Amino acid sequence: MFLLPFLLISCAKGPQKESEFYFNDFENRNVDKITGAQITSFNQSTVLGRYNNGGFKLELNDLSRHDLIEISFDLYLHDSWDGNLNGDQVGGPDIWIMKASGERLIYTTFSNQECPVQTCVGQSYPATFPNYNNPPRAGVFRGDLPGACHLAGKVRGSSTQYKISKTIKHQGSNFTLECLDELKQNNAPSELCDESWSVDNIRIKGIVLN
Repeated sequence: MFLLPFLLISCAKGPQKESEFYFNDFENRNVDKITGAQITSFNQSTVLGRYNNGGFKLELNDLSRHDLIEISFDLYLHDSWDGNLNGDQVGGPDIWIMKASGERLIYTTFSNQECPVQTCVGQSYPATFPNYNNPPRAGVFRGDLPGACHLAGKVRGSSTQYKISKTIKHQGSNFTLECLDELKQNNAPSELCDESWSVDNIRIKGIVLN
C-alpha cells in the first residue's frame, strides 16, 4: 500500500478506468462497514451523525486493482462552530479531521459565526490548522441551512455544507476512511447540542491510470 496526497503530474495520461467501490446516501439506514455509525435526520435527509468529540471509520476490503482513490462526500457543520477561537480553550478551537488509511489528509477548523469583521473568529479551512486564519465560512457550498439543535429555531444560516473531495495515490485491497473531531464547548449544558457535524453521500472511487 502506498499513500500520499495526490498531485497532478504533467506526464500522466489521465484515468483509464473508474470503479465505484462504495456509495452511501444513508436513506436506507445501511451502516454496514462503518464503525461508530450514528444515523439521524437533517434538512429532510438521512445523514451519518451527529457527532461531537467522536466520529466514524469506514473500512473497505477486497478492492480491485487501482492506482488512485477518489473520496467525496457532503460535510455538514451544525450550530455554533467557533473556528480558530483559542484563548482559555472554553469555546475553541473547533477542529475537524479526515484520515485515509491512517494518513491525515485534513486537519482544520471551521467557523459558523456571522459577525462584524472586527470581531469575527476565523477558520483555517480550506487550509490546515493552525497556520491559517481565513474568514468564517470560507469555501462553503451552502450557508443557508437551519440549525440542528442549539440553533434549531434559527431557520437559515446556522448549519453549513461543504463539499469534501480528495484524490490520493493508493494501491492495495484494503482502504479506510476515518472522520473525527476535536470540539470544545466546555461551558455548554450539552456539547452535542451546541455544535456537531454529520456527513452524507459518501462516494469512494478507484481509478486505474494508463
